[in-house]
Amino acid sequence: MVDLKQDVKYVKGVGPNRATLLNRLGIYSLGDLITYFPREHEDRSKPQKITGLTDGQEALIEAIPVAKMTEVATHKRNMKIYKLVVRDETGSCIITWFNQSYLKNIFKVGEAYKFFGKVSIKSGRVEMNSPVFDKQERNKNTGKIIPIYPLTYNLSQNTIRQIMENGLKLTKDNLEETLPEYLVQEYHLMPYNQAIHKIHFPDNFEEFNQARKRLVFEELLGVQIALMSLKNSYERDSTGIEFSKDVKMSDVINSLPFQLTKAQLRVLEEIDGDMENPKPMNRLLQGDVGSGKTVVAMIAAYKAVKCGYQVAIMAPTAILASQHLESFKDLLEPFGIRCELLISSVTKKKKEEILEKLQSGQIDILIGTHAILEDNVIFQNLGLVVTDEQHRFGVKQRSKVASKGNNPDTLVMTATPIPRTLALILYGDLDISVIDELPPNRKKIETFAVTKNMTQRVNGFIKKQIEQGRQAYIVCPLVEDNEEINAKSVLELAQTYKEEIFPEYRVEYIHGKLKAKEKDAIMEDFKNGKINILISTTVIEVGVNVPNASIMVVENAERFGLAQLHQLRGRVGRGEYQSYCILKYQGNNDVLRQRMQVMVDTNDGFIISEKDLELRGTGEFFGTKQHGLPEFKIANLFEDMQSLKSVQSTAMKILAKDPKLEEPQNEKLKKIVEEKFKENIENSL
Repeated sequence: MVDLKQDVKYVKGVGPNRATLLNRLGIYSLGDLITYFPREHEDRSKPQKITGLTDGQEALIEAIPVAKMTEVATHKRNMKIYKLVVRDETGSCIITWFNQSYLKNIFKVGEAYKFFGKVSIKSGRVEMNSPVFDKQERNKNTGKIIPIYPLTYNLSQNTIRQIMENGLKLTKDNLEETLPEYLVQEYHLMPYNQAIHKIHFPDNFEEFNQARKRLVFEELLGVQIALMSLKNSYERDSTGIEFSKDVKMSDVINSLPFQLTKAQLRVLEEIDGDMENPKPMNRLLQGDVGSGKTVVAMIAAYKAVKCGYQVAIMAPTAILASQHLESFKDLLEPFGIRCELLISSVTKKKKEEILEKLQSGQIDILIGTHAILEDNVIFQNLGLVVTDEQHRFGVKQRSKVASKGNNPDTLVMTATPIPRTLALILYGDLDISVIDELPPNRKKIETFAVTKNMTQRVNGFIKKQIEQGRQAYIVCPLVEDNEEINAKSVLELAQTYKEEIFPEYRVEYIHGKLKAKEKDAIMEDFKNGKINILISTTVIEVGVNVPNASIMVVENAERFGLAQLHQLRGRVGRGEYQSYCILKYQGNNDVLRQRMQVMVDTNDGFIISEKDLELRGTGEFFGTKQHGLPEFKIANLFEDMQSLKSVQSTAMKILAKDPKLEEPQNEKLKKIVEEKFKENIENSL
């Protein structure tokens, strides 16, 4: 049997240098290589006649050079243009290449060649720039369906195709079936060995569709079974805390200086039901920015404390944790509830005091960052764990803090709006509540999408807002692959704003490379009104509440997902003032314009997330990888929603009959699940 774990550098055509480039794509082994799936396929199999070509189309022609290739002089020193006139029985086409002198002696007059490229027709003259080509009898670059791979860095498509062919040769007819035979038969699935080969190099699109159907089925089934197993294991093995029915959430609700929305009350009812049930609560609370998730968490915490338990609140940043502390103290201290903050900047002496009080039960609610996960943080009687912004904490971190109590209830909050159907799949181990209503006093954030030529007007608008006493955020894109460049772009922008555009105002910058203390100090100054303009990367996406900030400008908005733009926009509009979000974008394609228009038209995060998923697919939907979940290599959760629903019911049927996948026929399924979720599933199966 073929060794899929063998290092990719031993595949023919790779070697150490190319192996480094492949590693950057997440390809380390032969197994990684053959499951690096194409993002699309180009049909180069059907030749067309020259007179039937249309402007802008990509086409394959079979034609004969009518004269030798000519070199055209240009005014640019480093530019050489080579032209070749070819003809078929219907007409002629001028083919152009740039700086490719090696082509001069390749084409022979009178011999037939195949050319595939983009057609341009000017004044009736047919042209093709830089096409790929083959001799008539060869099918290396043309004459077939060709895979196009994503993000190849310094690897050309031809190189990665050749490497893929060599890798697949090593596995020919030797790949073991990965699904149980009964599922392959029941769902008429292509065998795994064949599917892996045909997903890369299909003979026709029917073959490709069958291969994709098979691989999508397997990927989705593995994820669904894993998540359902996690959930079942919570429910099956755990007896949690049955909080008293005598402690009423209404006591604290009635003390609020404002009315809760119907959605908040509905969600609290669901949480109350969970808390009074002996099974541990594992609930995801989704709510748009500003929908009032924190107050829901505070009311749940009140119930836990008044029933004799402690509460842990985990936030992704120190400044958000500090903000939570203020809110919790304001609401809960009048009820005799003691809240404390544990973040990395707390002094050693103060930390020791907090840990002592926590262990002896003198602290009711501990609010903090990752610092709460440390082994020396010991609760006397932990009953409720709340994690804010779930996508920043993995399943493992969630379970680590939960392990500090005896099956405490868990509430996971996120302001990243995820379409409900998708949330059911991504968070299959959690029950889901949604606050789908904003408080009535929230003003709509006016949003404008503009191109760079509006920069002066935008700067004038910022100036007007600051003169009225407001503050502004300017956000630059952060590209994960090269944070250095993005930090630099923030620095350059800050310098331009400080020295040229707004020398009269205090301009500061913040980015991920700064130390936590520096970031917190800058955000604190901004919050206290000492900074007029804050230039930032997306580090401000989750976080601080600055009611006086009324304007946000997002540079290169085209580089962000809509869900992320919506998160960023939520940093303004938090006070009494009308707020504005200006999206500056570059580019002119239809999808980009549609995406910007969605942001202008709606402030509803759920509508935005549906559209984002539709326009961008799941790969880029989250902006960052979804912690604790395997990446989807082939499934697209928008396109494959129907498959997903049928796979969900299949997973339920399998687990109803064999909850721990112990039957011999499900051995392969168990292996898929364990491989996908090595770190997360642990002992649930």
